[in-house]
Amino acid sequence: MQFDKKLGSLKSILLICALATIGVSGCSENTGNSKTYKLVTGPQGGAWYPLGGALKALIENGQSEIKVQVLPGGGVSNVLALHTGQAQIALAQSVTSLDAIEGKAPFKEPLQNICNIATFYRQYFQVVTLAESGVNSPYDLKGKVLATQPRGATGEAITNHLLLAHDMDYKTLENVSFGSYTDSVTLMKDGNADVFTLTTTIPSGAVMDLASSRTMKLMPMSIESHKKMLKINSKYERGVIPKGTYPEQNEDVPTIFWYTHLAARCDVSNDVVAHILDVVQSGSNELVSVTRAIEGLDMATMTRDIGVPMHPGATQWYAEQEQEQD
Repeated sequence: MQFDKKLGSLKSILLICALATIGVSGCSENTGNSKTYKLVTGPQGGAWYPLGGALKALIENGQSEIKVQVLPGGGVSNVLALHTGQAQIALAQSVTSLDAIEGKAPFKEPLQNICNIATFYRQYFQVVTLAESGVNSPYDLKGKVLATQPRGATGEAITNHLLLAHDMDYKTLENVSFGSYTDSVTLMKDGNADVFTLTTTIPSGAVMDLASSRTMKLMPMSIESHKKMLKINSKYERGVIPKGTYPEQNEDVPTIFWYTHLAARCDVSNDVVAHILDVVQSGSNELVSVTRAIEGLDMATMTRDIGVPMHPGATQWYAEQEQEQD
Protein backbone atom coordinates (compact mmCIF):
# COMPACT_ATOMS: atom_id res chain seq x y z
CA MET A 1 0.00 0.00 0.00
CA GLN A 2 2.88 2.40 0.78
CA PHE A 3 4.30 1.81 -2.68
CA ASP A 4 0.87 2.31 -4.24
CA LYS A 5 0.35 5.64 -2.50
CA LYS A 6 3.84 6.83 -3.22
CA LEU A 7 3.48 6.34 -6.97
CA GLY A 8 0.18 8.22 -7.01
CA SER A 9 -0.87 8.66 -10.61
CA LEU A 10 1.73 6.24 -11.98
CA LYS A 11 -0.81 4.49 -14.20
CA SER A 12 -1.29 7.66 -16.21
CA ILE A 13 2.45 8.28 -16.32
CA LEU A 14 3.12 4.72 -17.42
CA LEU A 15 0.54 5.01 -20.17
CA ILE A 16 2.16 8.17 -21.49
CA CYS A 17 5.61 6.59 -21.25
CA ALA A 18 4.44 3.41 -22.91
CA LEU A 19 2.94 5.23 -25.85
CA ALA A 20 6.00 7.43 -26.20
CA THR A 21 8.38 4.49 -25.87
CA ILE A 22 6.75 2.19 -28.36
CA GLY A 23 5.77 5.05 -30.65
CA VAL A 24 2.51 3.60 -31.86
CA SER A 25 -1.10 4.58 -32.12
CA GLY A 26 -4.00 2.32 -32.87
CA CYS A 27 -4.13 -1.43 -33.36
CA SER A 28 -2.87 -3.81 -36.00
CA GLU A 29 -3.03 -2.46 -39.53
CA ASN A 30 -4.32 -4.08 -42.70
CA THR A 31 -2.13 -3.54 -45.76
CA GLY A 32 -3.47 -5.23 -48.87
CA ASN A 33 -3.85 -8.91 -48.06
CA SER A 34 -1.57 -8.72 -45.02
CA LYS A 35 -2.11 -7.66 -41.44
CA THR A 36 0.60 -6.01 -39.36
CA TYR A 37 1.00 -6.91 -35.69
CA LYS A 38 2.99 -4.68 -33.37
CA LEU A 39 5.52 -6.57 -31.24
CA VAL A 40 6.91 -4.60 -28.29
CA THR A 41 10.29 -5.76 -27.01
CA GLY A 42 12.96 -4.07 -24.90
CA PRO A 43 15.24 -1.04 -25.20
CA GLN A 44 17.63 -0.93 -28.12
CA GLY A 45 20.93 -2.38 -26.95
CA GLY A 46 19.22 -4.93 -24.71
CA ALA A 47 18.53 -8.63 -25.30
CA TRP A 48 14.82 -8.37 -26.12
CA TYR A 49 15.09 -6.03 -29.13
CA PRO A 50 17.19 -8.39 -31.29
CA LEU A 51 15.09 -11.32 -30.08
CA GLY A 52 12.06 -9.46 -31.42
CA GLY A 53 13.85 -9.04 -34.74
CA ALA A 54 14.52 -12.78 -34.90
CA LEU A 55 10.87 -13.52 -34.12
CA LYS A 56 9.77 -11.13 -36.87
CA ALA A 57 11.99 -12.89 -39.41
CA LEU A 58 10.65 -16.32 -38.43
CA ILE A 59 7.00 -15.22 -38.43
CA GLU A 60 7.16 -13.46 -41.80
CA ASN A 61 9.25 -16.12 -43.55
CA GLY A 62 7.41 -18.01 -46.30
CA GLN A 63 4.09 -16.20 -46.01
CA SER A 64 2.69 -12.75 -46.71
CA GLU A 65 -0.48 -12.60 -44.61
CA ILE A 66 1.14 -11.79 -41.26
CA LYS A 67 3.58 -8.89 -40.90
CA VAL A 68 5.32 -7.84 -37.70
CA GLN A 69 6.51 -4.39 -36.66
CA VAL A 70 9.16 -4.63 -33.93
CA LEU A 71 9.16 -1.76 -31.44
CA PRO A 72 11.24 -0.99 -28.33
CA GLY A 73 9.59 -1.15 -24.94
CA GLY A 74 10.04 -2.60 -21.45
CA GLY A 75 8.54 -5.10 -19.04
CA VAL A 76 6.02 -2.73 -17.47
CA SER A 77 5.12 -0.69 -20.55
CA ASN A 78 4.72 -3.80 -22.73
CA VAL A 79 1.85 -5.31 -20.75
CA LEU A 80 0.21 -1.90 -20.57
CA ALA A 81 0.51 -1.70 -24.36
CA LEU A 82 -1.32 -5.03 -24.68
CA HIS A 83 -4.03 -3.83 -22.31
CA THR A 84 -4.61 -0.59 -24.24
CA GLY A 85 -4.39 -2.24 -27.66
CA GLN A 86 -1.29 -0.29 -28.65
CA ALA A 87 0.44 -3.63 -29.35
CA GLN A 88 -0.79 -7.13 -30.06
CA ILE A 89 2.32 -9.19 -29.17
CA ALA A 90 4.92 -8.57 -26.47
CA LEU A 91 7.98 -9.92 -24.77
CA ALA A 92 7.23 -9.68 -21.08
CA GLN A 93 8.39 -10.61 -17.58
CA SER A 94 6.20 -13.23 -15.90
CA VAL A 95 6.13 -11.47 -12.52
CA THR A 96 5.32 -8.10 -14.09
CA SER A 97 2.53 -9.66 -16.15
CA LEU A 98 1.10 -11.24 -13.02
CA ASP A 99 1.25 -7.94 -11.14
CA ALA A 100 -0.58 -6.31 -14.06
CA ILE A 101 -3.33 -8.92 -14.12
CA GLU A 102 -3.78 -8.69 -10.35
CA GLY A 103 -3.59 -4.89 -10.29
CA LYS A 104 -0.61 -4.77 -7.96
CA ALA A 105 1.98 -1.98 -7.88
CA PRO A 106 3.21 -0.42 -10.06
CA PHE A 107 -0.22 -0.87 -11.67
CA LYS A 108 -3.18 0.98 -10.18
CA GLU A 109 -5.84 -1.51 -11.30
CA PRO A 110 -6.05 -4.94 -12.95
CA LEU A 111 -5.10 -4.93 -16.63
CA GLN A 112 -6.96 -7.08 -19.13
CA ASN A 113 -6.35 -8.89 -22.42
CA ILE A 114 -2.93 -10.25 -21.42
CA CYS A 115 -2.39 -13.90 -22.37
CA ASN A 116 0.68 -16.11 -22.38
CA ILE A 117 1.80 -17.78 -25.62
CA ALA A 118 5.06 -19.38 -24.55
CA THR A 119 7.40 -19.25 -21.58
CA PHE A 120 11.00 -18.79 -22.75
CA TYR A 121 13.82 -18.53 -20.19
CA ARG A 122 14.82 -17.47 -16.69
CA GLN A 123 15.54 -13.92 -15.59
CA TYR A 124 17.50 -13.37 -12.38
CA PHE A 125 17.31 -10.57 -9.84
CA GLN A 126 20.89 -9.51 -9.20
CA VAL A 127 21.92 -7.24 -6.34
CA VAL A 128 25.51 -6.28 -7.10
CA THR A 129 27.59 -4.55 -4.45
CA LEU A 130 31.13 -3.29 -4.11
CA ALA A 131 33.19 -5.66 -1.97
CA GLU A 132 33.77 -2.99 0.66
CA SER A 133 30.12 -1.92 0.90
CA GLY A 134 29.20 -4.33 3.70
CA VAL A 135 25.91 -5.29 2.03
CA ASN A 136 25.26 -8.94 2.92
CA SER A 137 21.46 -8.89 3.24
CA PRO A 138 18.58 -6.62 2.18
CA TYR A 139 18.59 -4.96 5.61
CA ASP A 140 22.14 -3.74 4.92
CA LEU A 141 20.81 -1.55 2.11
CA LYS A 142 19.71 1.05 4.67
CA GLY A 143 21.66 4.26 4.19
CA LYS A 144 23.38 3.05 1.02
CA VAL A 145 23.56 4.69 -2.43
CA LEU A 146 21.61 2.65 -4.98
CA ALA A 147 21.76 2.56 -8.77
CA THR A 148 18.80 0.93 -10.51
CA GLN A 149 16.73 1.17 -13.70
CA PRO A 150 14.35 4.00 -14.65
CA ARG A 151 11.04 4.16 -12.79
CA GLY A 152 8.53 1.74 -14.24
CA ALA A 153 11.15 -0.71 -15.52
CA THR A 154 10.87 -4.26 -14.19
CA GLY A 155 14.23 -4.05 -12.42
CA GLU A 156 13.18 -0.90 -10.61
CA ALA A 157 9.79 -2.36 -9.68
CA ILE A 158 11.37 -5.50 -8.20
CA THR A 159 13.93 -3.39 -6.33
CA ASN A 160 10.95 -1.59 -4.81
CA HIS A 161 9.45 -4.97 -3.89
CA LEU A 162 12.69 -5.94 -2.17
CA LEU A 163 12.69 -2.78 -0.08
CA LEU A 164 9.00 -3.00 0.79
CA ALA A 165 9.32 -6.66 1.76
CA HIS A 166 11.94 -5.62 4.32
CA ASP A 167 10.01 -2.60 5.67
CA MET A 168 12.01 -0.03 3.72
CA ASP A 169 11.55 2.33 0.78
CA TYR A 170 13.74 4.67 -1.25
CA LYS A 171 13.72 7.21 1.58
CA THR A 172 15.54 4.62 3.70
CA LEU A 173 18.51 4.90 1.36
CA GLU A 174 21.00 7.74 1.18
CA ASN A 175 20.41 8.29 -2.52
CA VAL A 176 18.93 6.51 -5.56
CA SER A 177 19.92 6.87 -9.20
CA PHE A 178 17.43 5.73 -11.87
CA GLY A 179 19.30 5.11 -15.12
CA SER A 180 20.62 2.71 -17.69
CA TYR A 181 22.89 -0.24 -17.03
CA THR A 182 25.76 1.82 -18.43
CA ASP A 183 25.01 4.72 -16.10
CA SER A 184 24.80 2.38 -13.11
CA VAL A 185 28.07 0.64 -13.91
CA THR A 186 29.80 4.02 -14.26
CA LEU A 187 28.52 5.09 -10.85
CA MET A 188 29.75 1.85 -9.31
CA LYS A 189 33.16 2.07 -11.00
CA ASP A 190 33.62 5.63 -9.74
CA GLY A 191 32.58 4.67 -6.20
CA ASN A 192 29.50 6.91 -6.39
CA ALA A 193 27.09 4.03 -5.74
CA ASP A 194 27.28 1.11 -3.31
CA VAL A 195 24.67 -1.16 -4.90
CA PHE A 196 23.48 -1.89 -8.43
CA THR A 197 20.25 -3.86 -8.97
CA LEU A 198 19.19 -5.35 -12.27
CA THR A 199 17.01 -8.09 -13.75
CA THR A 200 18.51 -10.06 -16.61
CA THR A 201 19.99 -13.35 -17.71
CA ILE A 202 23.31 -14.58 -16.35
CA PRO A 203 26.05 -13.71 -16.79
CA SER A 204 25.12 -10.07 -17.33
CA GLY A 205 27.39 -8.09 -19.62
CA ALA A 206 26.95 -5.02 -17.41
CA VAL A 207 28.05 -6.92 -14.31
CA MET A 208 31.00 -8.42 -16.20
CA ASP A 209 32.00 -4.88 -17.20
CA LEU A 210 31.91 -3.77 -13.57
CA ALA A 211 33.89 -6.83 -12.45
CA SER A 212 36.64 -5.97 -14.94
CA SER A 213 37.61 -2.88 -12.94
CA ARG A 214 36.18 -3.23 -9.42
CA THR A 215 36.01 -6.02 -6.87
CA MET A 216 32.33 -6.76 -6.57
CA LYS A 217 30.06 -9.39 -5.05
CA LEU A 218 26.44 -10.49 -5.23
CA MET A 219 24.12 -10.07 -2.27
CA PRO A 220 22.55 -13.43 -1.33
CA MET A 221 18.84 -13.69 -0.64
CA SER A 222 17.96 -15.86 2.35
CA ILE A 223 14.98 -18.19 2.57
CA GLU A 224 13.40 -15.68 4.96
CA SER A 225 13.78 -12.89 2.40
CA HIS A 226 12.37 -15.11 -0.34
CA LYS A 227 9.28 -15.79 1.78
CA LYS A 228 8.82 -12.05 2.26
CA MET A 229 9.04 -11.51 -1.49
CA LEU A 230 6.46 -14.25 -2.10
CA LYS A 231 3.93 -12.23 -0.12
CA ILE A 232 4.24 -9.53 -2.78
CA ASN A 233 4.33 -11.83 -5.83
CA SER A 234 3.61 -15.56 -5.57
CA LYS A 235 5.68 -16.42 -8.67
CA TYR A 236 9.09 -15.30 -7.41
CA GLU A 237 11.00 -18.57 -7.59
CA ARG A 238 14.08 -19.41 -5.54
CA GLY A 239 17.24 -20.26 -7.41
CA VAL A 240 20.97 -19.66 -7.45
CA ILE A 241 23.51 -17.79 -9.53
CA PRO A 242 26.10 -20.60 -9.83
CA LYS A 243 29.61 -20.07 -8.55
CA GLY A 244 31.98 -18.98 -11.29
CA THR A 245 29.30 -16.98 -13.10
CA TYR A 246 31.34 -13.86 -12.35
CA PRO A 247 35.04 -13.33 -11.59
CA GLU A 248 36.02 -14.24 -8.01
CA GLN A 249 32.54 -15.62 -7.31
CA ASN A 250 33.53 -18.73 -5.39
CA GLU A 251 30.10 -19.74 -4.06
CA ASP A 252 26.56 -20.18 -5.35
CA VAL A 253 24.49 -17.09 -4.57
CA PRO A 254 20.79 -17.66 -3.80
CA THR A 255 18.37 -15.19 -5.35
CA ILE A 256 14.97 -15.08 -7.02
CA PHE A 257 14.13 -15.67 -10.66
CA TRP A 258 11.14 -15.65 -12.99
CA TYR A 259 10.65 -15.98 -16.74
CA THR A 260 10.72 -14.01 -19.94
CA HIS A 261 7.62 -15.02 -21.86
CA LEU A 262 5.96 -14.25 -25.16
CA ALA A 263 2.55 -12.71 -24.59
CA ALA A 264 -0.29 -11.53 -26.79
CA ARG A 265 -3.62 -9.87 -26.48
CA CYS A 266 -6.18 -12.55 -25.74
CA ASP A 267 -8.21 -11.45 -28.78
CA VAL A 268 -5.44 -12.17 -31.30
CA SER A 269 -6.77 -14.94 -33.56
CA ASN A 270 -5.96 -18.56 -32.75
CA ASP A 271 -4.53 -19.07 -36.25
CA VAL A 272 -1.99 -16.28 -35.77
CA VAL A 273 -0.94 -17.64 -32.39
CA ALA A 274 -0.60 -21.14 -33.87
CA HIS A 275 1.61 -19.79 -36.64
CA ILE A 276 3.83 -18.00 -34.11
CA LEU A 277 4.23 -21.20 -32.09
CA ASP A 278 4.97 -23.20 -35.23
CA VAL A 279 7.89 -20.95 -36.13
CA VAL A 280 9.17 -20.69 -32.56
CA GLN A 281 9.30 -24.47 -32.39
CA SER A 282 10.95 -24.91 -35.79
CA GLY A 283 13.24 -21.89 -35.50
CA SER A 284 14.57 -22.28 -31.98
CA ASN A 285 18.15 -22.46 -33.29
CA GLU A 286 17.78 -19.02 -34.87
CA LEU A 287 16.47 -17.66 -31.57
CA VAL A 288 19.39 -19.22 -29.65
CA SER A 289 21.84 -17.47 -32.00
CA VAL A 290 20.40 -14.18 -30.75
CA THR A 291 19.72 -15.05 -27.10
CA ARG A 292 21.75 -17.92 -25.66
CA ALA A 293 19.40 -18.19 -22.67
CA ILE A 294 16.69 -19.68 -24.89
CA GLU A 295 18.83 -22.76 -25.60
CA GLY A 296 17.08 -26.05 -24.76
CA LEU A 297 13.59 -24.59 -25.18
CA ASP A 298 11.10 -27.45 -24.94
CA MET A 299 7.38 -28.01 -24.42
CA ALA A 300 7.78 -28.33 -20.65
CA THR A 301 9.34 -24.86 -20.52
CA MET A 302 6.99 -23.28 -23.05
CA THR A 303 3.90 -24.47 -21.13
CA ARG A 304 5.24 -23.69 -17.67
CA ASP A 305 2.61 -22.16 -15.37
CA ILE A 306 3.68 -18.59 -14.68
CA GLY A 307 0.32 -17.44 -13.34
CA VAL A 308 -0.65 -15.75 -16.62
CA PRO A 309 -3.60 -17.34 -18.47
CA MET A 310 -2.67 -19.19 -21.64
CA HIS A 311 -4.05 -17.84 -24.90
CA PRO A 312 -6.85 -20.14 -26.20
CA GLY A 313 -4.97 -20.59 -29.45
CA ALA A 314 -1.84 -21.61 -27.56
CA THR A 315 -3.80 -24.06 -25.44
CA GLN A 316 -5.18 -25.64 -28.59
CA TRP A 317 -1.75 -25.74 -30.26
CA TYR A 318 -0.05 -27.42 -27.29
CA ALA A 319 -2.88 -29.98 -27.09
CA GLU A 320 -2.38 -30.81 -30.77
CA GLN A 321 1.37 -31.21 -30.24
CA GLU A 322 0.75 -33.59 -27.37
CA GLN A 323 -1.65 -35.68 -29.47
CA GLU A 324 0.91 -35.94 -32.27
CA GLN A 325 3.51 -37.22 -29.82
CA ASP A 326 1.18 -39.94 -28.45
